[in-house]
Amino acid sequence: MTTFGAGTSAPAEDLLRELAPQVLGALIRRYGRFDECEDAVQEALLAAVAQWPAQGVPAHPRSWLITVATRRLVDQWRADSARRNREATAALMTPSHLTTAPAADSDEVTADDDTLTLLLLCCHPELPEASRIALTLRAVGGLSTAEIARAFLVSEPTMAQRISRAKHQLKAAGARFEDPPPVESARDDVLHVLYLIFNEGYTATSGPSLHRVELSAEAIRLTRVIYRLLPDDGEVGGLLALMLLTDARRPARCGPDGRLISLEEQDRSLWDTNAIREGISLINRSLTAAKLGPYQLQAAIAAVHAEAAQASDTDWRQILALYLVLERFTPTPIVRLNRAVATAMVHGPQAGLDLLTSVESDSRTATYHRLAAVRAHMLELAGDFEAAERNYLLAARRTPSLPERRYLELRAARSGVNRQ
Repeated sequence: MTTFGAGTSAPAEDLLRELAPQVLGALIRRYGRFDECEDAVQEALLAAVAQWPAQGVPAHPRSWLITVATRRLVDQWRADSARRNREATAALMTPSHLTTAPAADSDEVTADDDTLTLLLLCCHPELPEASRIALTLRAVGGLSTAEIARAFLVSEPTMAQRISRAKHQLKAAGARFEDPPPVESARDDVLHVLYLIFNEGYTATSGPSLHRVELSAEAIRLTRVIYRLLPDDGEVGGLLALMLLTDARRPARCGPDGRLISLEEQDRSLWDTNAIREGISLINRSLTAAKLGPYQLQAAIAAVHAEAAQASDTDWRQILALYLVLERFTPTPIVRLNRAVATAMVHGPQAGLDLLTSVESDSRTATYHRLAAVRAHMLELAGDFEAAERNYLLAARRTPSLPERRYLELRAARSGVNRQ
């Protein structure tokens, strides 16, 4: 999406972000040509940013954007026709079609369907994971190429090439807007991409900031779109609940100086109670009405944390039980690492350290900074402050995130003081 100027109000900006994928979907459904339609939508958004602050938001903003974008498309096709001698293409688009704005949003019934179809298209199984994320953020999330590039710490030309390559890969794979992957087969890919986008926004993998709020907020918004379309899908509801319950803690995760604050040390009065209330309601409804899945289990774990008024009230036995079930669904080293933390809280630090052996032997996490951080925390609980200090420093060296590095170095310093 285009960058909004100072004169654009927050409600108008939110409306444009919501409408952008709907308008793009409507144009692609009518005309095909992903690249050209996206360029036309961007120009329509620029026109809205320039005109709406002074003239007011039109009665039917989606139709307004579709009409303006269609004009841009036809103008471009006419220019191409003149250059390439394609009079037939230009003749199909009459002046009356361009100048008559619809009296009402005649495509409103398909707006959500178009957004879902666009999501499915961007998460096509032929695309690599990085391309799915970038294309989803660009076409469906409405983020500019520059915003996506900043989020993933690459140059804007590099990200532009990645997005362009993804579009070419879609074309080469024969993917069409009219024939996207079935929701049932592509749903898991869509949810996974949204999950990854949220995680990158909530805890940036690298760089000076802990949060990239535009990413986590966009992931929540898009997941709401999917939930509105698939309200009886337990995993969609579970993912939305997980995002809300996790993001509710964000206001308490950093101090005024940007310092990371651990979960047990957070001021829980700063947590977003509205998000917690909605998240708990969602997961309760999902757990009782739908088949169990990994996102629901993760949301249930987040709900247990959210319901504890203070860290000492946390029901770690319930969390451990949930991780045992989650590990049967997703037997990954990350889940085992989290189960080890819960085990240490229930059965003592040595029991947790014993479980870390299998995580340490897995090549996927052997050099993962959080493995060293968890080991350090357990060693600290066990009273081995020298080993804890050593492992905190190891974790600090391994993380590319500056806030996490500073936090781990601080914990190392505390362990160093305790061992003296």
